[in-house]
Amino acid sequence: MKVIRKIFISAGMFVCWNSGSVAYAQHEPLPQYQGTIGKTLQDTKQWWPEKVKAPAGAPNVVWIVIDDLGFGATSTFGGLVETPNLDKLANGGLRYANFHTTAICAPTRAALVTGRNSHSVHFGMHPELGIGTPGYDGYMPFEKATVAEILRENGYNTFAVGKWHLTSPSDITPAGPFNRWPTGRGFDHYYGFIPGATDQYHPLLWEDTHKLGDDPQGKLLTTLLTDKAITYIAEQKSAAPEKPFFLYYTPGATHQPHQAPKEWIDKYKGKFDGGWDKYREQVLQNQIKAGLIPAGTQLPPRNPGVKAWNELNPATRKLYARFMEVYAGYLSQTDFEIGRLINYLEQIGQLDNTLVFVLVGDNGASQEGTQVGYVKQNNEDITDEQRLQKNIENIGIIGTAEANTNYPLGWSMAANTPFRYYKRYANSEGGTHNPLIVRYPKLIKEPGGIRQQYSHVTDILPTTIELTGVKVPEKINGYEQAPFEGTSFAYSISDKEAPSRHTIQYYEISGARSIYKDGWKACAFHKAGTDFSTDIWTLYHLAEDVNERIDLAPQYPDKLKQLQEAFDEEATKYNVFPLHERLPGSTRSSYYGREHVVLYPGISTVTHGPGFNKTSFSITADVVLPASGAEGVLLANGGRSGGFSLFVKNRKLYFAYNTGDKVFEINTGDAALPSGHVKLKAAHTYDKENGNGIALFINDRQVSALKTGHAALASSYEGLEVGRDISTPVSTQYAVPFAFTGTINQVDIDFR
Repeated sequence: MKVIRKIFISAGMFVCWNSGSVAYAQHEPLPQYQGTIGKTLQDTKQWWPEKVKAPAGAPNVVWIVIDDLGFGATSTFGGLVETPNLDKLANGGLRYANFHTTAICAPTRAALVTGRNSHSVHFGMHPELGIGTPGYDGYMPFEKATVAEILRENGYNTFAVGKWHLTSPSDITPAGPFNRWPTGRGFDHYYGFIPGATDQYHPLLWEDTHKLGDDPQGKLLTTLLTDKAITYIAEQKSAAPEKPFFLYYTPGATHQPHQAPKEWIDKYKGKFDGGWDKYREQVLQNQIKAGLIPAGTQLPPRNPGVKAWNELNPATRKLYARFMEVYAGYLSQTDFEIGRLINYLEQIGQLDNTLVFVLVGDNGASQEGTQVGYVKQNNEDITDEQRLQKNIENIGIIGTAEANTNYPLGWSMAANTPFRYYKRYANSEGGTHNPLIVRYPKLIKEPGGIRQQYSHVTDILPTTIELTGVKVPEKINGYEQAPFEGTSFAYSISDKEAPSRHTIQYYEISGARSIYKDGWKACAFHKAGTDFSTDIWTLYHLAEDVNERIDLAPQYPDKLKQLQEAFDEEATKYNVFPLHERLPGSTRSSYYGREHVVLYPGISTVTHGPGFNKTSFSITADVVLPASGAEGVLLANGGRSGGFSLFVKNRKLYFAYNTGDKVFEINTGDAALPSGHVKLKAAHTYDKENGNGIALFINDRQVSALKTGHAALASSYEGLEVGRDISTPVSTQYAVPFAFTGTINQVDIDFR
């Protein structure tokens, strides 16, 4: 290992590696010239500054994060979904069976990439649902560097591929600022999607900071991501074979929408006809047999609201089994793509020199599919029974590009076996207890082993730093660095009996909260709309009751009080307060609070535009129509799974309003569109009491109107487009992109 020297220059201090020449880090001033300048080149001693080199023998590092995946889903951890590539990684490495996340994706990812608690780095919740306090504003401090920033300062190339979800919506614009995008937080290259989810068939993708269009070959998202990861590695190893790389591979699967190719779904035809109760029983037996959970562990009761499988009628059982077949195909296809990446590393001789971490879930299985699941997201005011009937009618499109699928709560419960509850439940192991795989043949002498030390997502970065031998500079990009808040678990690799070193950990999401300390856990579930002081705390001894079946609060009130006090101490220390509920609709996009928005033709997709749901607004397109007529989209928001579109067709102005399951359409009828300079307007009125309505105007004259009842816009991943509708169409009246053939001067959006 090269000697590290501190060199003082007028601009301040920086860290370098001495290798005969002065080395410099990524964002430091060039060091003082150390050659000599003569009058001619013959009289000159040339000198070049040397770039920082990684420590000798430093491995490549690959972090893989799978989305919305419960403890009991994969075959690797006892589940009934085949994941042979995860199996292979685990059998060649270690299974960490007592690993924990934050219970929801963005906070988990923030804690992962920084090695600090999520609230400590301002990500106590998704950035879209932030509030103006340090624990929740979604602005990750530069004093708490990311893994990419640290490794790049140590001579690594760094790539991120897939889901990011760590940038405030107000910064996700073509104008930036870009300093908290992946390439602003240490990654040399980025390819993926910035928000929390996207469609598998028509993903919204960026490369570095540039918005991309649909893949012309029609590849699914996870395949595209794997292709790009392989390309980045191939280019790096061809250009600089001596340099290690860091790859952050986060496919976004198995987050909704659950979509997969037919051949993957068909693998599971009939495999889940036995239902979720039988699934849980079989998986529990598998987990005990494998040594993942203690012998004698029993299943907790079904979660509230989940019916026994044998109480469902045949049509409902058929529907629900299909939901799980689709999810299983989705997960297996994701496993295949992970295998393709790992196989490439093996093919080029890099696998055994690569430290691999696989987070088998960034939280527990998702509860967002509700009691009955959904094929198409539907924001109409209908009952669960009505939604169930719509799902049965649409069973044939589950998992396809036409659907925005998520499975019902019963399967989420089953996928979290042996634990209770779901994603978002920071008070429950079902939300926070995820598997972890670590593979590094140079140090792991017990391939296939299991580790039961308590560990947390904040521990992965400190562990990576220890295993790679790199150093954390005192300053990165001029910012003095705060210490990690996680604890390295490198000690456990060689000693499965070593006591846990991560002995205390708080959790909090949307007011649900808990604290773990020395094998004990105190928890409080928070019901929305109630006072936090009325929340009931429970107490579990996880060392003997791994899945929280026995509440010991009545027997040990003093222990509960100690843990409640410990929670308050940790919460104060790490920015958890104030406790609050995050309410839908609080997104702070760059358009937040603006009553008037002007959009111009030629812009790329606006992914975080104004919020249109449950509000009154108007759209006015200032256009020029030729005498021969014109057609096409003036403004489209969303796509097939929800949104609206203002467009011209057959010399009529149309407005389509898509709730996800139903499309309301209105046109100007017999009122002919004039040629020349024209203003075309649609006005949406939100009326909670009497029902909503849409009106169309030509040059400020109303020509038609339509009542839409209490239907609300469904969410969509596709964003806002001027002059076209890419990806999928809002309306079946046209095929994408249906670009406008006249001239658009501007489109004005007004909120009232």
